[in-house]
Amino acid sequence: MFTSRQQRILALALPIVGGMVSQNILNVVDTAMVGTLGTVALAAVGFASMTNFMSQAFITGLGAGVQAMVARRKGEGDEANTATPLNGGLLLALLIGIPLTGLMLYLAPLIFPYLHEDPEVVRLGVDYWQVRLLAMIAVGMNFAFRGFWNGVNLSRLYLRTLLVMHACNIFLNWVLIFGHLGMPALGSTGAAIGTTIATWIGTIYYFTLARQHARESGFLRRRPEGALIRTMLRLSLPSCIQTFAFAAGYTALYWIIGHVGTTATGAANVLINVTMVAILPGLGLGLAAASLVGQALGKGDPEDARRWGWDVVKIGAVLMAALGVPMLLIPDPILRIFLHEPHALEMARLPLRLVGATIALDAVGMILLNALMGAGDTRRVMIASVALQWLVFLPAAYVIGPVLELGLLEIWIANIGYRGLLALTMTILWQGGAWKKIKL
Repeated sequence: MFTSRQQRILALALPIVGGMVSQNILNVVDTAMVGTLGTVALAAVGFASMTNFMSQAFITGLGAGVQAMVARRKGEGDEANTATPLNGGLLLALLIGIPLTGLMLYLAPLIFPYLHEDPEVVRLGVDYWQVRLLAMIAVGMNFAFRGFWNGVNLSRLYLRTLLVMHACNIFLNWVLIFGHLGMPALGSTGAAIGTTIATWIGTIYYFTLARQHARESGFLRRRPEGALIRTMLRLSLPSCIQTFAFAAGYTALYWIIGHVGTTATGAANVLINVTMVAILPGLGLGLAAASLVGQALGKGDPEDARRWGWDVVKIGAVLMAALGVPMLLIPDPILRIFLHEPHALEMARLPLRLVGATIALDAVGMILLNALMGAGDTRRVMIASVALQWLVFLPAAYVIGPVLELGLLEIWIANIGYRGLLALTMTILWQGGAWKKIKL
């Protein structure tokens, strides 16, 4: 039914996709639990989660550097040193995470009042954000571990750890938010404590797994040299900037749509969340492509690396096109899960159909973007993606919305155009082949 190459792609990608799906399930459960506390708590947690995501962007990019270098070492057959980049990633997570945590703990109460006017939302949001910041180092280490497991084709261990983390998170939230098992009811702060503890539990579990599966590969046995650290920073920093710009861009998009109207903001929130769930297979396949490309380059076979990129794109485009069919043909049942006002439903219907019709483009863009990062071409990827988002799409959205006073549909057409340009740009970069000459 599947060729050997397709089987290899799916074996690597499916656990990654499973981990991402479990993360979305956790987000839904977490939101449902906090939602019982009222809209003020929900707003506080929502804004604080957004700011926390942006503040973590400067450390989560370590995963891209670790994965690119680990996959290259594995392709070279240097099994004894595949974990050395992981050691470097863990060291950088510590060195970057400590001062970054301290800085953001200080800035949180200064920044948050600019995000919301309600004093209670600010109070709860700052408390939530500051507790979540205590897991900054753990988050950086977890992304480094994710890059390592994906780079050595052990993505199932990544999935296993996420399932452990999520189970702990849900249990701890149940205990700490509502005050079960004799614990005090801490509300939204309890949700932050539960997530922070669960994140550190995941880190500890990652270390345990690495001692079992990566000890012979140099885990905590080989000190990363200065040249390796410099290469990792060169690979990781563009990814960090790209992640931060992406998160900040969506924050700016919400602000722009807010000028169109409250109904448009609610409809856009649903469109973004539905799209984010639908593109999970593309993200998982993209991470798989990064490993396969890196391993092929490590073997000294750039033509095979090029083929891996397109092989993954073919699977991703077909899969995501299939996921887009319900959005295209029957958008209302999907939207009614979240939207209950007829006007909001009407506003979101055609944009969702357009997303369904064009979502295969996202597969091309995401998979080739990650394939380029797996080859070590992180700088050009960062420049292209940030430029298209901040210099093309967001200015266009601002002109369409606040300036010309058009609607959500026109903004979403611009969004689809931006995603199409991203896919085209990644295709040009991939076909250009400059990534084949990058040494790691």
